[in-house]
Amino acid sequence: MMNKMLSGAVAAALTVSFVGEAGATEWNVSVWGKRRAFTEHVEKLAELVSEKTGGAFTINVSYGGLSKPKENLDGISIGAFEMAQFCAGYHADKNRAITVLELPFLGVNTLAEEVAVSNAVYAHPAAQQEMAQWNARLLMTSPMPQYNLVGTGAPRDELAEFEGMRVRATGGLGAAFSAVGGVPTSVPATEAYNAMESGVVDTVAFAQHAHLSFGTINKADWWTANLNPGTVNCPVVVNIDAYEALSDDERAALDSSVDEAIAHYLTNYGALLKKWDDVLAEKGVEKVMISDAVLEEFRAKVAGPISAKWVEDMTAQGLPGQELLDLVHATLKAARGS
Repeated sequence: MMNKMLSGAVAAALTVSFVGEAGATEWNVSVWGKRRAFTEHVEKLAELVSEKTGGAFTINVSYGGLSKPKENLDGISIGAFEMAQFCAGYHADKNRAITVLELPFLGVNTLAEEVAVSNAVYAHPAAQQEMAQWNARLLMTSPMPQYNLVGTGAPRDELAEFEGMRVRATGGLGAAFSAVGGVPTSVPATEAYNAMESGVVDTVAFAQHAHLSFGTINKADWWTANLNPGTVNCPVVVNIDAYEALSDDERAALDSSVDEAIAHYLTNYGALLKKWDDVLAEKGVEKVMISDAVLEEFRAKVAGPISAKWVEDMTAQGLPGQELLDLVHATLKAARGS
């Protein structure tokens, strides 16, 4: 792994970057696109931290000005900025443990359940140790609902119609579509509209907010309302050296703001989901319901085999694959039981 620890020079430069005059602390966070439901917890976190510290600790949110989406973890590793958001599927080899959360058909039904399983996996030593190799500390997740497809032309509502389908899908979702004959590509979200417009892809798999934010809904003739094959996991991480250099009060302000920031995110996203049918009607997009028989056929072909292959691959690489998968299922059970 590259950059297992910062050089003394880089660490010194990093210290200077977030400790300004009069002891004020200023962090930069690298995200992408524009402000949207996917980034509301980051914005709320920045607001809360500033309030709790009387403006002495500020977090500046940069939408693409600091790094490309697929390079955010690299930027964290060298201390180019103190906080960043990334998606596991962008570089699965760098964050193998958390890719368990991107396996298809895990059975996660709500955003609250997504938060629960993410928190459990993020707390696992295997995930924390792997992130530490990139000088990154897992701070919070960016919970997203199950992904669904938008596409042009006739709706693809039979499994046979996925054969040869060029789909923008990353991680476990890409593997799921590949298993039924699809051709996945992992272009960054910011490039999905152009890929759709130019015909590089026939369909795009996103959560609702992303279809809106990146414009793919504007190119769509249809949207699958209930395919629900899985989702993408996108953590927010902080540079370990920057985190450890915070004062006790600053660290407490940051850590204590996470749950409130997530709660704000869930409320905001819930409002978007409630108006989604209105969005489809406004844009003239057909809402396609996949039959139960097709869903069961899809699930049978991909869920078990892909999860088993993931466990096998992780175990071969020295990671506790089965333990992580079991943790997800146990956390789901506990969340529903409560």
